[in-house]
Parts: sequence; C-alpha cells; structure tokens
Amino acid sequence: MTQHSEDRAGVLVVGAGPAGLTLAIDLAQRGVPCHVVEMTEERGVNPRCNTTSARSMEIFRRLGLAGEIRRAGLPVDHPTSIHYRTTLGGEEIYRIDLPSAREVLAGEGKDGWPTPEPQHRISQLYLEPILERHAGALTGLTLERGTRLVSLRQCDDHVEAVLETAGERRTLRYAYVVGCDGAHSTVRRQLGIRYEGVDAIQRFVSTFVRSPELGRLAARDRAWTYWTYGHRIASLIAIDGASLWLNHVAFAPDHDTEAEDPAQLLRDSVGKPVEHEVLGVVRWTGRRLVARRYRADRVFLAGDAAHIWIPVGGFGMNAGIQDAATLGWMLAAVHHGWAPPELLDAYEAERKPVGEQFATAVGAQARTSFADVPPEIHLPGPDGERARAEFAERLAVTEPRRYSPDGFSFGYHYAGSPLVVGGGHAEITMGDFQDRARPGFRLPHAWLDDDRSVLDVLGHGFTLLRVNPRTATTSWTRAARELGIPLAVVDLPGRWPDRYPAELLLVRPDQHVAWMGGAEGRPEKLLPTVTGRVPAPQR
Repeated sequence: MTQHSEDRAGVLVVGAGPAGLTLAIDLAQRGVPCHVVEMTEERGVNPRCNTTSARSMEIFRRLGLAGEIRRAGLPVDHPTSIHYRTTLGGEEIYRIDLPSAREVLAGEGKDGWPTPEPQHRISQLYLEPILERHAGALTGLTLERGTRLVSLRQCDDHVEAVLETAGERRTLRYAYVVGCDGAHSTVRRQLGIRYEGVDAIQRFVSTFVRSPELGRLAARDRAWTYWTYGHRIASLIAIDGASLWLNHVAFAPDHDTEAEDPAQLLRDSVGKPVEHEVLGVVRWTGRRLVARRYRADRVFLAGDAAHIWIPVGGFGMNAGIQDAATLGWMLAAVHHGWAPPELLDAYEAERKPVGEQFATAVGAQARTSFADVPPEIHLPGPDGERARAEFAERLAVTEPRRYSPDGFSFGYHYAGSPLVVGGGHAEITMGDFQDRARPGFRLPHAWLDDDRSVLDVLGHGFTLLRVNPRTATTSWTRAARELGIPLAVVDLPGRWPDRYPAELLLVRPDQHVAWMGGAEGRPEKLLPTVTGRVPAPQR
C-alpha cells in the first residue's frame, strides 16, 4: 500500500447521496472548491426516498435543477395520488388526489400555491444521477467514487483526511470536512459523536420488483402509492409508473423479519399472486435518532449522518437537503472572507433544534400511520362498508398533512439563531405554517408580474427587499460595501401587506429572513450581527 500527501483547498464532502451532492453543487456554484468522495463504486439499486419536498424543490430551483428533476421519475402525466385500499385489487377506503408533474409544469392552479415548486414524486434512483451529472460539470468540484475515508485529524487551520482508493492511501488537507455519509457515518464515528433517541420504532421488509402485471392492475386507477391492509400494513410505491414497484411492509419493532417471504408479502398487498422479478430485498429498522452534536471544530455532520427517522413521507432525505442549504452559504461566506469562522457556530444552533423537532413529529406520525387497523374493513356487506367509512374518517385527519406537509417545508425556522434579529421564540411545526414573513423563517413566495417568484429575484448573497419605495437604502449599500458583504437591493410591490409586513426585509443567502423593519434599521449594526461578527442582542 502506497501513501502520499497533498494539499487541497476548500471542503471535503464525504458521501455522494442527495445531501452531499446538494451541498457540493451549492458550494461549487458559490465558488468554493469542493472534493466529494463516495465509498461505493456504483449507486445503489434499491429505491429509497421517493418524495422530494416543496422546500427541496425550491432549493433545487435556486441551483437551476428543478425543471430537470420534475421531468424525471414518474411519467409527467402520472398522478401523484395516494390510495388506501384493503388490497390493491380490493375495496377502496380513502384517497388523496394530487396533481401530475405535467399539471405542475403547466402551472394549473399555481395562484393558490404557497411555493413556486410543489413537491415532486421521484425515487432516489432517478434523483441522484441528475445531481451527480450536474456536480460533475461544475468547475472546482471533484467527485471520486470508490474512495473511502480512513481517518481524520483536526489541526488549528485545517483538517487532514486519509483517503483510500484502490489500495492507495493519500493524506489530504482541507479547510473543512462535512460528513454526509449516512447512518453508519465514518465521519461521525471519527468524531466520537453518538445518536440519541429511539433505536427501533418499526421494522420493515422492502422488496423492489419488476412486474408488468402489477403495472397493468394499477393502471385501472393510477396512483403513486397504494396503502394496503392485508395481513400487514404495506405501501406499494410506483417507481417508474409502469413495471417497477417497491413494496414496503411494516412489522412491530421486536418482530424478526428474517423469516418473512417477500413473495408472500407482495401477494398479501396485491390480494393475489402476480408475476414478478425480485430486484432487491432490504430488511431494515425505522428509527428516530439525532446526533448529539452536528459539529466538532472544522468537521460537520449533515443528512442521515446527523439524523435518521422512520420514513413516513421522505422527511429524512429532505431534511438533509435543508442541512446542505444552510451549511452551504455559511461555508461559502467564511471561505470568501465576508464572514468570520464564528459564523459556523450557527449551523448546529439552527439545524439541531429542527432535527429534534422533526424527529419527534415524524415519530408521532409513524405511530398514527401504523396504528392498529380494524379487521372489519375486510368484511363484506354493510358491516364492512361501515368499518371502511369509519377508518376513512380517521385517515382524513392523519394523512393529508403527511403527504402535503407544508409545515415541514415552510414551518421550520431559525428564529432563535444568533444570526437572526427579532426572531423571538416560535414553535417549530410540521403540521402548518403562516404565509407571512417572520424573522428566521423562509421568505414567503408570491408571483411577480413577470411570472417570476419573489424567491427568484433574491441575490446570491444577502438581499434587502424594499416594500416601501420611499424607504432609503443608501446606508445599507454603503455599510455592506464597507464590510465586504454581498448585498442586492430589490424593490418588491407593496400589494401583499399581510405577507410582507415591513418596509424592509433582509433575506439571507438561504432564503430565510434575517431581519425585518423600516427606516429605523441600522445596517452598520445589523449586517455584522447576521454574518456572525457580533452576537445578536439579547431578547
């Protein structure tokens, strides 16, 4: 085994999943050299997360990827609805009808959307290649597959990482390292950081199959996911809208799933045998765990390395993409010198409370979604009809916010962050959100006259939105210039006073509001605060 040393500027990202690739793309677009290493030679063949949230789609829109992502995955005319049935071929109990990608791309009903980018149903099988292809085309971004992290050593002004590729070891130096390497994170183990939480909420057997017959059965009433209640609670997920399907079957946390026959489980979900080819079987445990820390000096954790939750709506992957959006602008600000290293202290202060709150909410949703199902739903005649109607009433309460989780996309916030002025203490919620600008929250969306979203006109750095055109902004541009902080000033129409209830809104590079106010705002004090140069005033 040979070994040599070399210097690398910028950031090492360990792991080429959605969080790692999103972070790398964001960094590269912000002019930060980035090296991504991924231990596996090829991407996994089993589908994992199959939903990209509205907030993730907004982040991908900012990165210039949303259009391509929305055209991938299911066929554009395939409904993204969720059906609840006794079995696939049995009785319908409840349904949530949601639009196809074609309807979203055509903007049908967009005036009522709280976002320019509604959620999209796409398996990681199709999402990751898009991200990887774009990452490979960016200047300053290097992606290596088949390379594993062996060890880390932190120094005062850099991190030394020992990497191994095909038996050859290299010692490389980076300014920062980010572990996006999943639940079994080497980076987290190197840091000695443990998870806290519930180690087993539910066990699953997930079977990935190719079955044209199953596709023909589903085509009678197409949906993205069919929840079925045969011998077990299961979900049949359409991966390509035709022959590729994923059958998730849930078991109690103490159940031994090794003896479960995937073919029988599929038969139970469908209600009869179907011809199929098994492409992969994964037996796994749904957990609710959050890392005790998200950072140790120059090394950070993001995505599943920082939190793993039972998958009841794709929240884990999408929270990792949110991690990347927050950490990306902070690392870039420090790299380019317009913010001090102390800015990075805010990453854990902002993202860990969100992770903990979401972990609790996802766990509660899982308990509801996998609660006991009345066996009477399978009865024929009036007794069965009555049981299914009663069960449907329960589903109508528990399921819509799970599959259209606006609170998850727009309700999380950093109101208590040291980089936010005037945020106070607000609850973090998954269930709902206020479509009103507030310090620490993501800036609300509105359509402008030129068919752009307000989010589309934000600058690459900070943006000062001016709602009242008579409010002077010269002091802001002068202060930003003196401090070297990138600041764009954008005039916003004043026709949404309830949505943007201030004369001026200072918006961060990650589209969250840092401060709101009027002519009384003192930029020479506010700008140093929101960039971590001085602590925020006590509230």
